[in-house]
Amino acid sequence: MSAAYSPGERDAVYRVIRERRDMRHFTRDPVDPAVLRRLLEAAHQGPSVGYMQPWRFIRIADRELRLAIHALAEREHKATAEACVSRTDEVLRLKLDGIRECGELLVAALCEGRERYVLGRRTLPEMDLCSVACAIQNLWLAARAEGLGLGWVSLFEPDELARLLDFPEGARPMAVLCLGHVEAFYPEPMLETAGWDHRRNLDELVFENRWGRAVP
Repeated sequence: MSAAYSPGERDAVYRVIRERRDMRHFTRDPVDPAVLRRLLEAAHQGPSVGYMQPWRFIRIADRELRLAIHALAEREHKATAEACVSRTDEVLRLKLDGIRECGELLVAALCEGRERYVLGRRTLPEMDLCSVACAIQNLWLAARAEGLGLGWVSLFEPDELARLLDFPEGARPMAVLCLGHVEAFYPEPMLETAGWDHRRNLDELVFENRWGRAVP
């Protein structure tokens, strides 16, 4: 018996990948707790090197805490704009988070004690971060399939956010995730619409046998 999905199921998988967007604009409608649970279960199904499952998710339910996280993001937004020098004004005009508006706010983190996991990490210790990224991508795609938007915010100083949320020593925040209902999904990535950059041609990014050798 074939292990492949039916054509309709397969098309749905590729569609959700194609239509996933890094969302910044949300309505304030609440997210159904049952849906949130499904999304977190999807994240928890992510692959992890050495089966370490290093992801931890913190749901931010306190409004004042949410505003404190937004303040961290606003400060980093300005610092990032200054660091971009010739594009400072462009960066300042961009909306880079939906922290105040989204229905649910999550912080995704690397757990403490990761050094005891050696399998698959001896030469590439950063594979713990890759595992958390895979969990976030699972959540992202599942959210899109549920009709919910998700935005990954990296505008924060990790040590400050860790202190704010009482992280244990060795744990590290990796993402602030804005999750919620949206009026519409962007037709293309927001930074592409804003003229920040464009999606590169796949043929320029795939090589054969040696770096830089085009696939014939």
